[in-house]
Amino acid sequence: MVTAADQETRRDVAWAAARQLAHEAAEPTPSVQVPLGRAAGLVLADDLVAATPLPAFDTSAMDGFAVAGQGPWTIAGSARPGRPWAGERLADGQAVEISTGAVVPPGTTAVLPVESATTSDGRVTGPEPPGGKHIRRTGEDAPAGTRLAPAGTPVGPALLGLAASCGYDELPVRRRPAVRAIVTGDELARHGLPGPGRVRDALGPLLPPLVAGLGGDLAGLAHVPDEPDAALAEAVTAAADADVVVVTGSTSVGVTDGLRRLLAERDARWIVGSVASRPGHPALLARPRGGPYVIGLPGNPFAALTAAHTLLGPLLAGLSGRPLGSLPRAPLLTPIPVPAGRTRIVPVVWDGAGVRALGGDRPAFLNGAALGDALAAVPHGHEPGAPVPLILLRT
Repeated sequence: MVTAADQETRRDVAWAAARQLAHEAAEPTPSVQVPLGRAAGLVLADDLVAATPLPAFDTSAMDGFAVAGQGPWTIAGSARPGRPWAGERLADGQAVEISTGAVVPPGTTAVLPVESATTSDGRVTGPEPPGGKHIRRTGEDAPAGTRLAPAGTPVGPALLGLAASCGYDELPVRRRPAVRAIVTGDELARHGLPGPGRVRDALGPLLPPLVAGLGGDLAGLAHVPDEPDAALAEAVTAAADADVVVVTGSTSVGVTDGLRRLLAERDARWIVGSVASRPGHPALLARPRGGPYVIGLPGNPFAALTAAHTLLGPLLAGLSGRPLGSLPRAPLLTPIPVPAGRTRIVPVVWDGAGVRALGGDRPAFLNGAALGDALAAVPHGHEPGAPVPLILLRT
């Protein structure tokens, strides 16, 4: 176990490695069965398997006539979706008027499209279609037992429809991880224009949609002063029913930054002690013995945003059973100075096939992030036009 005494070994973790460590540290939440109507936005806990062949029966792919043998054909009835032909088997020279999606009668050679057919006196004529034409065979899309979607797949509209087509009424999913947020700072004003020496709290409004967008369920948000030290400890203890506790501010090493001391006192397992990025360097991830994961975000709003995408997003993905996946990449057209050994996170917008930096990316300033399409993770030595990883802010 990596304890507080070993914290230094987890400092200045490379940005990409920090994301990976956060994801790997997560223990997925338990699997629960939920009705299809409540599964949207959750993540499959088990593979989705075809419980029946798809399609479940031979079905017509066209409106027209199911025909047997050579024409002309005598019309022997009709087949509609949900109302199969009443006969047993088509004989050569017979036809059944059929609608798209209807069961193809046994003995059918092919389906003659209605636009190619001519009817007269109970008979239909037209070019003889090749054998099997316009028939969707049983199991053609997926035989029974086929894995349709692996565990870890987010449940969206298409997957819900797919599950329903297989006969599922419920799905096994991971519940959304519960997150409690603690915003620290004596200087924060929560309403109106701040007075002298005070700043408006930007993280209180920012965190709820951010947590939801990253896949968590914000179960509470508390504001805690810097003094006394016991206030932070009490708030963290009160949040112990969550899967993740997010603390903003109090993550550095100043006299008012008590989170690291608190974690050391609680014999925390250090996962990431700090990140070799700018902004967001003081961000941390640890887990006290017997408690929830604790993520420390810097108090500056843009730094906190970048750190949340670095640590909180991957952690919530792991807790939900989602793979971390590879980030999309695009050429960054703007020269960006990056200190040696650091990754610089900057807001960008699309510019043709590439992206360009917006500016407005000082640690306390959210203007660039508010207008940007993505955050670009720029390595030291980047040359304009070289591709960089992107965290998408708009989808």
